[in-house]
Amino acid sequence: MSNPLLESFNTPFDTMPFPLVKPEHYLPAIENAIEEAKANVDEVVSDHSEPNFENTIARLEFASLRLNMIAECFFNLNSAETNDTIQKLAREISPKLTAFGNDILLNEELFERIQKVWNKRDEMKLNPEETMLLEKTYKSFVRNGANLSSEKKEKLRELDREIATTTLQFGENVLAETHDFTLVIENEADLAGLPDASIESAAEEAEQRGMKDKWVFTLDFPSYVPFITYAKNRELRKEMATAYGKRAFRDNDHNNEETVLRIANLRHERANLLGFPTHAAFILEERMAEKPEKVEEFLQDLLKKALPAAKNDVQEVAEFAKKLDGVEDLKRWDFAYYAEKLKKERFGIDDETLKPFFKLENVIDGVFKTANRLYGISFVERNDIPKYHPDVITYEVVDENGDFLSVLYADFFPRKGKRNGAWKTSYRSQFRLKGKDHRPHISIVCNFTKPTSSKPSLLTFNEVTTLFHEFGHALHGMLADSTYPGLSGTSVYWDFVELPSQIFENWCYEKECLDLFAKHYETGERIPMELVEKLKDSSTFLEGYQTVRQLGFGLLDMAWHNIDPRGVRNVSEHEDKALEPAQVIEKIPGTNISCSFGHIFQGGYSAGYYSYKWAEVLDADAFERFVEEGIFNPKVAADFRRLLSSGGTRHPMELFVEFRGREPKPEALLKRAGLLVAE
Repeated sequence: MSNPLLESFNTPFDTMPFPLVKPEHYLPAIENAIEEAKANVDEVVSDHSEPNFENTIARLEFASLRLNMIAECFFNLNSAETNDTIQKLAREISPKLTAFGNDILLNEELFERIQKVWNKRDEMKLNPEETMLLEKTYKSFVRNGANLSSEKKEKLRELDREIATTTLQFGENVLAETHDFTLVIENEADLAGLPDASIESAAEEAEQRGMKDKWVFTLDFPSYVPFITYAKNRELRKEMATAYGKRAFRDNDHNNEETVLRIANLRHERANLLGFPTHAAFILEERMAEKPEKVEEFLQDLLKKALPAAKNDVQEVAEFAKKLDGVEDLKRWDFAYYAEKLKKERFGIDDETLKPFFKLENVIDGVFKTANRLYGISFVERNDIPKYHPDVITYEVVDENGDFLSVLYADFFPRKGKRNGAWKTSYRSQFRLKGKDHRPHISIVCNFTKPTSSKPSLLTFNEVTTLFHEFGHALHGMLADSTYPGLSGTSVYWDFVELPSQIFENWCYEKECLDLFAKHYETGERIPMELVEKLKDSSTFLEGYQTVRQLGFGLLDMAWHNIDPRGVRNVSEHEDKALEPAQVIEKIPGTNISCSFGHIFQGGYSAGYYSYKWAEVLDADAFERFVEEGIFNPKVAADFRRLLSSGGTRHPMELFVEFRGREPKPEALLKRAGLLVAE
């Protein structure tokens, strides 16, 4: 049987030929690519010449190119377009990739060659990128067991296999639970308060499920968030919020309590085996923060500054709810509802006021125009680039000279088989090989409200910032200018990776940027200056509460990963204790965050959730330079582009200092958040 994954792609820019690729192609293709990669590694090991950077480090870097491309494609689809067949394949493929990774990292002869290169690094006159790749390669071997005894290496293999399958199971359970719940409304009176677009979407959802004259709401963000924010029926808000908080925490086959405990214990055991006291200590050794103590101090310091403001925020919302509706005891399912009403009363603005100015197609155009003004790049929609789903839009990205820079896939709407949230990923990283610059294939995935029969997709302002955020990540990938794929684009320290995404959100608040795209979808009227001012004025609304909420997630992450978890018996009790310092509003009984906390138990944020706030310090400080010199200043943009294109070729602090002229200061973040108080 011919396998399109193992043949030359007869596609524009060598993009993945999605329509030709069937699920049954992936496993044989990955097995074939593993054998090819093993043969490439064997050539490195059997080379009898003296080990040097080129014949050892560089050759190893390119040994698994095809395998990485096929695996990236498969796991991207497992997030954006999965089904039972793909999930079953993932459970089979994941251990094979883990075993292959261990075969490389635990190969004694290979490590011997790497060590010889490492030992003479000072004599070799390597450039900064080569130095970084050597350091990254050497450390990855040491940090993944190269110096362990044979017995301990075998134990590490076992742990890695089980971690791979258990984290997959975690994600499958959350996805199943998200799709398992529906709120079916039969009485039109229960729709009171909801925006027309939300009601129309719910009616269309019901119709698709064969329900006539009903409305169906789900736990997908575009359905859940408007409901919890606008539905007047308090009991139904409670039902939705409770269902959301109980995902993978119910007494059924998708319960994640044992899965959470297992992942935490496996990670801890692995860290111990490698000589680290905790998983956090292992992870943070290769982060800007360096040590768990520094993260704990960072979180506690911010918490101390934000907690009084957070308590005040909750008190204000509670008093408003009591004044408006006589609510004596503000609950979690009330908070978003009354916060939105208070915001409208105080600033004369809410999401429904703003949404007509943020038609999705206009916001996409605005993102593109902002990138063009900053970096001179342009986006051309291409209908001949193969797609993995009809909803996906594909673009050719060209630089200021009209030369090909990147492919961009954009996937905006929720559907069955697509996980919640928003993310950037790649189908091919940028790299140079044999004199050719292989440009990247980048993807952004979101879950925005679908257009209905009467309305286009209109974004909330939060969704606008989400699109800018993910596009900031995409720019990091698209502008990459590296030799080695392992140092390209977003392959940077994890607590630096959010800087390019978070800084790009800042443009959403600037009139000069909003004027590029914010216009009423019916009248074409530009967003009035009065609304822009209100938008800026309201930007710090409830910032204390939002900051403490994020810090709570960071504390919970560290509570799982900076301890010996063997003594933890009850997931809920452990979570409650971890969140207590950041608890400003009572939790919903019977709910749990950990059991659906995909960032830390399935994604790459274990012992790293703090990095969102860490990167906010970087982005607030970096954006101040744009504010001082002009948000579209060509010189500042060129300097920041240099930071983006460098990827992981240099230490992030070095890149930041080069751009800002000094190390970052937290004052810019506190000032922007309205939390800077005189002491």
